[in-house]
Amino acid sequence: MHRARAGQAEGRLRWVIEPVLTANIRPDADSRRLDDFCWGSASLRRVSFGTDEDKEADRSELTTSTDGRGHTSIAVSILVLAANVPSPVSWMRTSPTSHIWLGQYMRGFHANTECSSYTYEPVSSQTKFFPGNWETASILSGDSEATAAYAAILPKIPTNITARGTLSGNEDGVNYPDSDPDCWWTYSTCTTPKYPGLPDDIVNVPEPNTLGYGFDDGPFCGHNVFYNFLTAQNQKATMFYIGSNVQTYPLEAQRAVTDGHEICVHTWSHQYSTALSNEQMFAELWYTRKMIKLATGVTPTCWRPPFGDVDDRVRAIAHAMNLTTIVWTYDTNDWSYGPGGEAGTTIQEIDNNYNSLISKQKAGDFNSRGTIVLTHELSNFTMSEAIKYHPILASSFSHMVPVGVAYNKTQPYVETNYTQPTFAEYVTGLTVTNGSTSSTSLSPSSAAGTGTGSASNSAATTASSSNGPAPKSASKSGAVSDAALKSMLISWLALAASAFAILA
Repeated sequence: MHRARAGQAEGRLRWVIEPVLTANIRPDADSRRLDDFCWGSASLRRVSFGTDEDKEADRSELTTSTDGRGHTSIAVSILVLAANVPSPVSWMRTSPTSHIWLGQYMRGFHANTECSSYTYEPVSSQTKFFPGNWETASILSGDSEATAAYAAILPKIPTNITARGTLSGNEDGVNYPDSDPDCWWTYSTCTTPKYPGLPDDIVNVPEPNTLGYGFDDGPFCGHNVFYNFLTAQNQKATMFYIGSNVQTYPLEAQRAVTDGHEICVHTWSHQYSTALSNEQMFAELWYTRKMIKLATGVTPTCWRPPFGDVDDRVRAIAHAMNLTTIVWTYDTNDWSYGPGGEAGTTIQEIDNNYNSLISKQKAGDFNSRGTIVLTHELSNFTMSEAIKYHPILASSFSHMVPVGVAYNKTQPYVETNYTQPTFAEYVTGLTVTNGSTSSTSLSPSSAAGTGTGSASNSAATTASSSNGPAPKSASKSGAVSDAALKSMLISWLALAASAFAILA
């Protein structure tokens, strides 16, 4: 049976770029705001494990390119430098034992505790209103609002489609008709539902020669260098966040909204959706959406099924919850390299997948309609690949935009005070998002609601302006701004990186 991808990867740690987490965060009267920022930096740290052959392979990954002549490593080094041009986007964590904010600058601090656990009181104080971390979600006992919402959508769920297979994707013994009556993506990559009233999945973007750019499985605790890079490129993306990850790393999720990325749901526990019961599927989406709201202040209106595993029953549940189903056209399979991936997968294979997409674009495959690529904010490897190929993709495609922007979805969230640009605005340089967000303390009666109410004084509100780098036309003086100088430097570095990457 066709299976788009067989598991969730946890990338192999080899040569690890360690970002510095630097920001001065201070408490206001009834909110904690990200008012002061430091400059991010990074260093290269050797992480050795495994056999001597593994360690030798580590050296090869850093010192040689895919063609064996060392050009890619130079290019990547330049891109790493580009990623760390001073940018006001690095974050400090709270104390692991209290919600006291560490409001001090730490220039040059070597942050090898970036992925350590921490406590963020506005989220940690509400965990009893959510499923256990990485547990299969179900409606919590006493959650009357979730119970009522689920009851309201039950009449919209097909009764002739049942759960199939296991949560890990084992379909042994599943007897499914060749006619694919349920539009089961995993079986046939079907994206046009057969059940009445369901919209087609979003699988590509309407604009020609345009790449719908996004990343699954975040937020990843070590993403600061990568997000610095995206900010330096004035690049926004669609981030498909797992609820359990948001619960563990809420400040990383906050950063995505602050940087102006589009946030979508990627379920609570990242399991095969068609194996979940109706109630479990509802709960996986419901509590992930609630956790994103609690951590970031926004309520997503889009989702992506893990592994692409979706059928008309699952689509009906998501549609009834006002969640648009987004899949993809092209898969880099970047997840498959390293532990948790597929045995024997090499970096060269992942590079070949990226290069195949680039070749298709150059061959005119997307002259009529753009494409959506599947990549991951999953490990240092997947993010390093994204950094390495960003300048090549940007020079090959006419535009790289978040999926919602490609569809002119100017209001990406339930909250009406938050907007993102139209496609026309974005491609002319206006990538700024506008609005404010707030994270809200939940009571038992509101823990599963839409979460659009005002913040309670009992928990701190995180309010942040979600502004990306301002377009040059927004400058109020004739002087060259710091942002403009930075943009010029980044462009030069990216150009140099591309040159090194293609030199014979």
